[in-house]
Amino acid sequence: MKHAIVFVPIALLLFASCENAKKDPSAEALKNKNQQEQSATIIATKYPEKVFWGDQHVHTSWSGDAGAAGTTLGPEQALRFAKGEAVKSNSGQTAKLSRPLDWIAVTDHSDGMGMIAYIINGDERLMKEPIIKKWHDEIVSGDEKRAYWAAKDMIKTQSEGKLPIILTDTNFSRTVWDKNISIVEKYNNPGIFTAFIGYEWTSNYGGGNNLHRNIIYRGNGDEARKMLPENTIVSADPESLWKWMQAYEDKTGGKILAIPHNGNLSNGLMFSLTTLAGKPISKEYAIARNKWERLFEITQVKGTSEAHPSLSPNDEFANFEIWDQGNLSLQKLKEKEMLKTEYLREALKDGLLIEKQLGVNPFKYGIVGGSDAHTGLSAMDENNFFGKFKQSEPSKERWSEVIGQNGKVVQKGWTLSASGYTGVWATANTREALWDAMQRRETYATTGPRIQVRVFGGYDFTKEDLNANNFTEIGYTKGVPMGADLKKPVAGKKPGFLIVALKDPEGVNLDRVQVIKGWIDAKGIKHEKIYEAVWADAEKRKLNNLGKLQPVGNTVNVSNCTVNNSIGDAYLKTFWTDPDFNPTLSAVYYVRVLEIPTPRWTTIDAMRFQIKMPVGVPLTIQERCYTSPIWYTPK
Repeated sequence: MKHAIVFVPIALLLFASCENAKKDPSAEALKNKNQQEQSATIIATKYPEKVFWGDQHVHTSWSGDAGAAGTTLGPEQALRFAKGEAVKSNSGQTAKLSRPLDWIAVTDHSDGMGMIAYIINGDERLMKEPIIKKWHDEIVSGDEKRAYWAAKDMIKTQSEGKLPIILTDTNFSRTVWDKNISIVEKYNNPGIFTAFIGYEWTSNYGGGNNLHRNIIYRGNGDEARKMLPENTIVSADPESLWKWMQAYEDKTGGKILAIPHNGNLSNGLMFSLTTLAGKPISKEYAIARNKWERLFEITQVKGTSEAHPSLSPNDEFANFEIWDQGNLSLQKLKEKEMLKTEYLREALKDGLLIEKQLGVNPFKYGIVGGSDAHTGLSAMDENNFFGKFKQSEPSKERWSEVIGQNGKVVQKGWTLSASGYTGVWATANTREALWDAMQRRETYATTGPRIQVRVFGGYDFTKEDLNANNFTEIGYTKGVPMGADLKKPVAGKKPGFLIVALKDPEGVNLDRVQVIKGWIDAKGIKHEKIYEAVWADAEKRKLNNLGKLQPVGNTVNVSNCTVNNSIGDAYLKTFWTDPDFNPTLSAVYYVRVLEIPTPRWTTIDAMRFQIKMPVGVPLTIQERCYTSPIWYTPK
């Protein structure tokens, strides 16, 4: 039954959180509950039957830029919040998720992790460095704007390779890393809630070109303590990181993976067709990147890096939450040529081309999302968005705050995206099961809503398989899941895809499901095509002669933030076959699922704070998710 959905203002959510906090159980009852959780039996399924929701990219007050800008929540508060507990935000507001996450990775910056507390406290060893003393004075001045720009200066200094060496002193680093691990271990509860050990390798190569990677550990604290995190003072080149990762696995016997961040702030370096040293990509380079980097962060608070309208002019949904003015903090402005090697869709096609030349695909990425919240709060729902820094937590002014500037180019708070969660199809909610699923790329990213989507590809599926009681078993036994490779077909067969998408149970209906294909023709030229696989209100909406579909409509009332859920469908499924399949050509397929339009966080803020957003500030949004690809290579 279709109905109206009300997007409750944050003020009411916070009020409800406060009321719920008053009803918290006694300490003894809470202790008993924790004991019951600890004794929960972990039941692993034969096939991945459930999607587990989480965030692989969260910063706390232990990250230098976050702590300098006023973040007070540390790893412990971040973990408690992710589990569903109410916490006091950095700006003093009560913050709580309407639904807890299943897992999280706290990924504070590698360079100077935890050192910000020593800077704020005026540690005499650090105050001998003039620039650190300057940061200290600005942070403790009581002026939030001065503190925020001190944080920006830290980023700039680090990106230029001028960070004082004392900030990576191993005596400090060892104390912080051990404490970090102890906190994470305390909250990891197999079968109930997974807390990954992790950190962010923070390369801002060449003056703010974002090449950050999140390092996610499969194992436990005893293993992770054997080596300190790698920092970028050693080298800002990812090749150096991969060597450290190999050394870690050789020494500990453990397993780790690296997740590159959104490429849109790399100024063309994230998916460059040469190494940072300017050399052509070699087979050895391709093998290393393919081994260590299995996933890519396609969406987060600083925009989405799927596609760019100038690169995909035939994609009417490519112009989505785009950040394309410059690199991190706008230290260097964007040049048009840079866009070609910043967005994942182009990289997926380039990877096919490189594989054809070298036999290995360096850009064979599965897809994840991450908040990149620097508040300790992984809160990426439009109606419960707590921003990136303390300055972008809910307030009347946050939409207009200047968050980056270079001359006449100015970025304001309204450009921030309430985006970045990851769905993982795994056999259990444990580090091992979730990490293994990430390693095999059975993941997908969402801009916020918890849309469920499954994709299987193969040559022997039928339409009837969509409705089978053993759908999951059929998917794995007759084909492959998202993140995998199709085998070479028997002559005359085309790949078929079982696709099922279910709306967020607390969200709105779905608009459509699209299959996005990239391929390389016989001349080595790249191509892409977007297929409308299945869509809502199909009795009214028909494809035109160009294969395009009319918009689903927009029922958002921006004055009161409601949605008339009378359009769209709650459930979309299809058996889709590639009508243009050529068994001699390499191809890559991924699925994009779109919701009907809903109010953006800027609209919710406008209602909550009784302000009027100026022309140009987006008021509605079509939330979406992106699945990891399935590849075909004619070998």
